[in-house]
Amino acid sequence: MIISQYDENAKTANLVIKGRFDYSCQQAFRDGFSRYPKGTDFIVDLKDVSYIDSSALGMLLLLRDHAGGDGATIELKGASDFVGSALKMARFERLFSFA
Repeated sequence: MIISQYDENAKTANLVIKGRFDYSCQQAFRDGFSRYPKGTDFIVDLKDVSYIDSSALGMLLLLRDHAGGDGATIELKGASDFVGSALKMARFERLFSFA
């Protein structure tokens, strides 16, 4: 499940992902971020993610492109040890900030 909210004060979109973050989430995830204009800052809450696969990593890269590529501000927060390990193996700390 993907929950998308916009914080007007912080001018930041929050994407909350619950359960498995895999190919089955692709359309919901894309719908969740594409409603915001290019250049929006994002926080992706991963605390309730129980599983992540390579398609989810690809979705995060699509989000990064949408948000502005190298100039994007995207924070991945709350990742479990399992999810955090997958992100670090993909060297995502070079592309995203972690909280």
